[in-house]
Amino acid sequence: MANIEKLGVVGAGQMGNGIAHVAAQSGIKVLLQDVAASALDKAMATIAKNMDRQVQKGTLTQADRDAAIARIARTTDAKAFGECDLVIEAATENEEVKKKIFAALCPVLRKDALLATNTSSIPITRLAAATDRPGRFVGMHFFNPVPMMKLVEVIRGLATEEATVQAVAQLAERMGKTVAFAADYPAFIVNRILVPMINEAVFALQEGVGDVASIDAGMKLGCNHPMGPLELADFVGLDVCLAVMEVMHRGLGDSKYRPAPLLRTYVEAGWLGRKSGKGFYDHGTTPPTPTR
Repeated sequence: MANIEKLGVVGAGQMGNGIAHVAAQSGIKVLLQDVAASALDKAMATIAKNMDRQVQKGTLTQADRDAAIARIARTTDAKAFGECDLVIEAATENEEVKKKIFAALCPVLRKDALLATNTSSIPITRLAAATDRPGRFVGMHFFNPVPMMKLVEVIRGLATEEATVQAVAQLAERMGKTVAFAADYPAFIVNRILVPMINEAVFALQEGVGDVASIDAGMKLGCNHPMGPLELADFVGLDVCLAVMEVMHRGLGDSKYRPAPLLRTYVEAGWLGRKSGKGFYDHGTTPPTPTR
C-alpha cells in the first residue's frame, strides 16, 4: 500500500483549498497548484481565516495552526508535482477540463504515484481511461465545506487496484473523515439521491406548487432538514447541480433525471447561488431574500 506523505492538489478553489486545509492539519505536506497566482493567494487567505476560527474556538492550537500553514506550498506549474505520492484533481466539474489536466499531469508524475479526482458525478472509469495509470486512479469525493463535512466517497473504477482504494481510504481516515465506498455509477451515492431532490424542488417552483420560501420551509419543518433544497442549491452552486443532473441524465438514460428547465435558465443568467451573489436567493441582503 502506498504511503502518502506528500499530497498534490490541483485547483485552489473552494474544494481544493478545503482539501489542502484538512491534509496539512493532519500532518501531510501539500503542494497546492492553480493556473492563477491570485487564486493561490485567495486560497491561502481562506485557509488561514478558517484555521484562525478553529484557534478561537479552541479546536486547534496556535502552534498546530502555524505548523499546518507551513506545510502548504504553492505553485502555478504542474511540473512541480513530480515528487508527490498522490495528486487530487479538484478542478471545475467539467469532463473535458479534467481530461486536459490529466494529460498535462501524467507525464510529470512518478510511475508509482496515485491520481484521484474529486468529481461529484463523472464516471471514474471514463476519467481513468484518459490517464496512463487506470489501476492507480480513483474517485475521492469530498464534500463542501471540506473542513466541516465528515464524509469522503471513495469510488473504484473498473481498473482501479485494491491497493489504490485502500491507500486513499486510509488517507481519508487520517484526515478525520468517514469513508463511504461507492460503485462507479453516475453521481455515486450522495448526489444520486440529493441532487434529484433539489431538481424536483426546482420543478415544484417552476410549476407554481410553492414559492421559494414555502418549498424550503416545507422541507426544513416537514422533513427536519437543516437546510431547504433551494437554499442548499445556492450553497452548492446551481451550475454544479445542473452539471450533476446532466451527467445522470446522459449516463443513466432515464427521463426522471431530466434537469429542470428553470434550473438551466438560472445558470444561463449567471445566477449560480452564493458564489455569484444571486440564485434562488439574493445574497446581497441580510438575511438573503427569495428571488422568486
